[in-house]
Amino acid sequence: MAPEMERLGGTSEEEEDDEGMEMDVKEEEDEDEDGRIRAMVAGDDMDAGGRYFLPPPELAQEIGDRASTPTPSSTSGARRSRPAEEKERTKLRERHRRAITGRILAGLRRHGNYNLRVRADINEVIAALAREAGWVVLPDGTTFPSSQPQAGRPTSATVATATTVTPTAAPASPSPSFRGISPAGALRTLDHPSGRLKGVFTPPISTYDGRCRTTISMSGVNRAGEKIADSSPLIGSSTDSGNDKQLINIIPRMPERDLAGTPYVPVYVMLPLGVMDKYSELVDPDSLIEQLKKLKSIGVDGVMVDCWWGIVEAHVPQQYNWKGYIRLFQIVRDLKLKLQVVMSFHDCGGNVGDDVCIPLPIWVAEIGRNNPNIYFTDSEGRYNPECLSWGVDKERVLLGRTALEVYFDFMRSFRVEFNEFFEDGTICEVEIGLGPCGELRYPSYPVSHGWRYPGIGEFQCYDFFLQKNLKKAADARGHSTWARGPHNAGSYNSQPHETGFFCDGGEYNSQYGRFFLGWYSQVLVEHGDNVLFLAKLAFDGSPIAVKISGIHWWYKTASHGAELTAGFYNPCNRDGYAPIASMLKKHGAALNFTCNELRTSDHYEDFPEAMADPEGLVWQVLNAAWDAGVSVTSENALPCYDRDTYNKILDNAKPLNDPDGRHLSSFTYLRLGPVLMQSHNFLEFERFVKQMHGESVPMCR
Repeated sequence: MAPEMERLGGTSEEEEDDEGMEMDVKEEEDEDEDGRIRAMVAGDDMDAGGRYFLPPPELAQEIGDRASTPTPSSTSGARRSRPAEEKERTKLRERHRRAITGRILAGLRRHGNYNLRVRADINEVIAALAREAGWVVLPDGTTFPSSQPQAGRPTSATVATATTVTPTAAPASPSPSFRGISPAGALRTLDHPSGRLKGVFTPPISTYDGRCRTTISMSGVNRAGEKIADSSPLIGSSTDSGNDKQLINIIPRMPERDLAGTPYVPVYVMLPLGVMDKYSELVDPDSLIEQLKKLKSIGVDGVMVDCWWGIVEAHVPQQYNWKGYIRLFQIVRDLKLKLQVVMSFHDCGGNVGDDVCIPLPIWVAEIGRNNPNIYFTDSEGRYNPECLSWGVDKERVLLGRTALEVYFDFMRSFRVEFNEFFEDGTICEVEIGLGPCGELRYPSYPVSHGWRYPGIGEFQCYDFFLQKNLKKAADARGHSTWARGPHNAGSYNSQPHETGFFCDGGEYNSQYGRFFLGWYSQVLVEHGDNVLFLAKLAFDGSPIAVKISGIHWWYKTASHGAELTAGFYNPCNRDGYAPIASMLKKHGAALNFTCNELRTSDHYEDFPEAMADPEGLVWQVLNAAWDAGVSVTSENALPCYDRDTYNKILDNAKPLNDPDGRHLSSFTYLRLGPVLMQSHNFLEFERFVKQMHGESVPMCR
């Protein structure tokens, strides 16, 4: 129905005179579409779901004019009598306009991470750029600065009378803080593995059929000043019909599961990245207290906070400044909330979505300037200061200490400083940072080195210490020539089929390829094993966890190239997550897995070339952990506010008809901020928390 909607919208980008000429072109090229539209207007055509398409009255009149026999004096007759040369010029002008639009779209997608659909029109481009500039763009095109609301201006709750929905439309969760536009005007986050893609939110392909329909009316006033009944704020695209009504497209939902009586899954909320400043002082404690009180009021169990190595041990080795964290932990305890604490041995600020800059400690950076081999390095010699290379885990390059000793001293200092919070149960879990973004993986897709989704990334094993380790492994295998990284693995933004290593039948499955990938992944597992051994000593039996990233792009290819460069040896003929689960089981650590909210169908619509399958990946990782007897926690990879996404998280948290009754041990929501605290978003979140707790909530029928 997209072409019909564009025709019925009455939007034109040409001058008034050109508008008529464009209509000539469309009339000649789309006569079949006109016939279908006339049939729908006349009530002769319904789709399989029994929906009628109702055009605006003025357009219905125009269609009626077309259906009648044109007279020489009529406007349509005048248009159809235009010279053929003029019509051809109009066609050329239209093709030129579309070519320019296509180049704009390609540039935004390639260089700006705007996820504009391939056939996006110029309105979507303008809306995306407006949102990037901080403006609010409503589904009907109304645009205004987000910081300057005015009386009488339409808002996200602008009144509309809802019609029966179509199965291809998507829900919108309008918010001034979101930027971007979807074809149906629906705001929805899309996947980006290291954070949020800026720009555009696109609707998913619904996996539901058309049997479940939702009628939603919005609170507000119509143009006559009459109040309309209050209801859900989820609105979609609209078309002014001229009779104070809007056509609102809402994604159809399946009947929701009744989760009343299901196992209690605790819910935590991540605190903002900048909750602590570089001097280890708590930022805006009064505002934070009010937000925490609101979270407590809806039953949230606790919060998660990063304890940054770069803040606490910033200037001098083994001098730790926990001042701000002491104040924060006291606030959390006074509110009777629980704490998940992350030992963050990485930096912050180099990835999409990072809104603060927290580098590694200054004294570490000084060492790195003289010896960049303490960092992960790619094949071109570019080092990455996100975190320390695992090659220095046992090398005394940090002013006489190894990296493992540095991590242990930091964790032991934390345990001693906050002993009372462990004793009274306020600190319920400690997550051990094991790599970039706190995740157990190589920094294979750094945005700072030009990576863009869905590139496969690059191997990160070219620092001196990891190369020495690789040579030792190759010599032990009896093939000294294998002491090298693959020469045909492409670059950060390559696709598997473009490389000799990751393509189907490529070198990844050769004798050398299996040796290299086995060594590369084993270094990852050994790093986790070594650090967790020390963490168990430091935290003396307290619950610990490890975060695993959800690298789902290229999952449907044979090689799983993006996972391989990140250290997960998980091609189609091997389970790369079972060794990690076994290592976690050895230390009694829980597995915290991301991307539980993502749908495979969404990514097929947005980036079909990425061969992504987040649902397949989630199924594999969760079952690998559960089969090994490892507790599984989870968090969302991207901010989410709509019920459809929450329902997806609930499906993974409490699998339907699981014979063993397995479920998540906890869920951590990303992230506390002003968007979450907006009334309509907060109400949806409250409903989600109750369902996680196994409480009864009103169902959508």
